Amino acid sequence: MTVNKPETFKIDNITAKDMDDEKLVTYPTDAFLSKEYLEAEKKLLWPKVWQMVERETDLPNPGDWLTYNVADESIIVLRNGDGALKAFHNVCPHRGRQLVDTPDGVHDVRGNARKNFVCGFHGWTFDLDGNNTYILDPQDWKGYLNPDNTCLSEVQVDTWGGYIYINMDPDCVSLKEWMGRAGEILDHFELDKMRYKWRQWSVYPCNWKVALEAFLEPYHVAGTHTQLLAYGDYYALSKQYGLHSVSSYDTRDEKFKMSESAGTTRAGKGDDARVSTYELIRENYETVNYSASTETLVNAASRLVDELPEDTPPAEIIAHWMASAKRDDAERGVIWPEVPPEIMQESGLAWGLFPNQNILHGVTFALCYRVRPWGDDPNQCLFESYALERFPEGEEPETEWVFAERTPENWGSVLMQDFSNMEFVQKGMKSSGFRGVQPNPHQEQKVINLHRNLADFMEGRGAPRLLEEE
Repeated sequence: MTVNKPETFKIDNITAKDMDDEKLVTYPTDAFLSKEYLEAEKKLLWPKVWQMVERETDLPNPGDWLTYNVADESIIVLRNGDGALKAFHNVCPHRGRQLVDTPDGVHDVRGNARKNFVCGFHGWTFDLDGNNTYILDPQDWKGYLNPDNTCLSEVQVDTWGGYIYINMDPDCVSLKEWMGRAGEILDHFELDKMRYKWRQWSVYPCNWKVALEAFLEPYHVAGTHTQLLAYGDYYALSKQYGLHSVSSYDTRDEKFKMSESAGTTRAGKGDDARVSTYELIRENYETVNYSASTETLVNAASRLVDELPEDTPPAEIIAHWMASAKRDDAERGVIWPEVPPEIMQESGLAWGLFPNQNILHGVTFALCYRVRPWGDDPNQCLFESYALERFPEGEEPETEWVFAERTPENWGSVLMQDFSNMEFVQKGMKSSGFRGVQPNPHQEQKVINLHRNLADFMEGRGAPRLLEEE
C-alpha cells in the first residue's frame, strides 16, 4: 500500500526491490533508544495504523466492552445494541476526563451489559453509539453545544481472522487493503475458527521493537535455542509482502525440500526421519508452553515408527503424518481447513503483521505475539503471547489475560531463552563499541522490512540505508 507523506518531505529509504534483491543494509538505533523517537511514534505511528485489539469472541454480546491502550491513547471497543462493533476514544469531550479509568499497570479494563458510559467528573452521559444523552445545564453554553461537539470521538473498527482491529485515522485505508496478500494467504487457515488456549502478558526491560524482532526470524535458533539443533536444521528465509513479511524454513539439503515442510510441520534430521520428526515436534511443543503445535500432531508423530518402514522418504513421512493427524482430529470434531498446496508453500512459517503483531500458524493452531510501548520509557514494553487452537465445539477453554512473571514455569524454556536476548540486546545497543546493526538480508528480511515501513510512517526517522553506498 502507499503511505501518504507530506509533499515537501522526501524519505531516503530502501525499496521493496532492494528487499527482494537481498541488499545489505543497516539502520540506526534511534528507534530503540531515543525518547524523541518514542514521542514521535505517539503522533506519527500509533494513530495512523491498523492494530489488533482482541478476539471477536471477547465481545460476544451487546453491551460487552473493553479498553485498548497504546502509548498515550486509550480506546473503548464495544458491541452496541444492534450487535455491531464500535470504537471510541476513551475521553469525555467536556473536560477530557477518561470515561473508563485505566490506571497505570493494568492490561485492560472490560465489562458487559453496559447501557451507557457516564463521565465520573460532571456526569455527561453517552450511549453505545457514542451519542451524548445527558448534559447538566446545557443552556449555560448559550446554544453552542450540538451533537457533533458533544458526542464521543469515533475510531475506525473492523475484523479479520477473528480479530478486532482499530485505526484512529479517519482517512485510513480499509483493513482489507491494509492486510493485502498476507491477509489473503492467512484466510485459508481460518484463524477465526480458532480459540484461545492460553494468553499471558508481562512488562519487559526493552523497547517494543526489540521484543518484536526476537520472534521475527528463525536465524537465532542455532545460537539461542541450541537444544533444538539435535532434532532439526533451522536454516531460514524471509520475504517482504509490502507492509508485512513472512519467514519460512529453508533447507541446505535438497532431499528435504518439499511443500509439506514449508511451514511449522516438517521432517526432522538424522538417519531415521520417522524418529527425528517425532522428536522435533515433541520438543517444540513441550518447550514452547505447549503451543506451536497440537497434542493431536504430537501423538500422530509418535506412531510414525510403527506405521511406516524405516527407509520411508521424508516427504512421504510428512504426508502420512498429516493425513493421520487430520483423521484423528476429525474423529474428535476438529475439521481441518482445506489449504491448497501452493498456499501452504507460500504461507511459510510465521508472519510479521505491521506494526506489532506476529503469527506463527499451522492448520489448527497459532502461536502469536503482540508488543506495545509501556509508559514513556523506550527501555520498556508490554509483551503479550498467546496460543490459539481449533477445539471441538463446546470444548474451548475459558481464558483471560494473565500477568505472568518471567519464569520457566510460566513461559517455558524456549521463550525464556528469547526473553534473555530481549533484555541484553537493549543494553548492548547502548554500547559505544556497537558499530551498528548488520542484519542477515536472506534470513532476517522481516526485521529489515519492519524498519523500512516504520521509516515511511516516521518521516524518515531510522530509515535503513544500503551498505554498498557507503
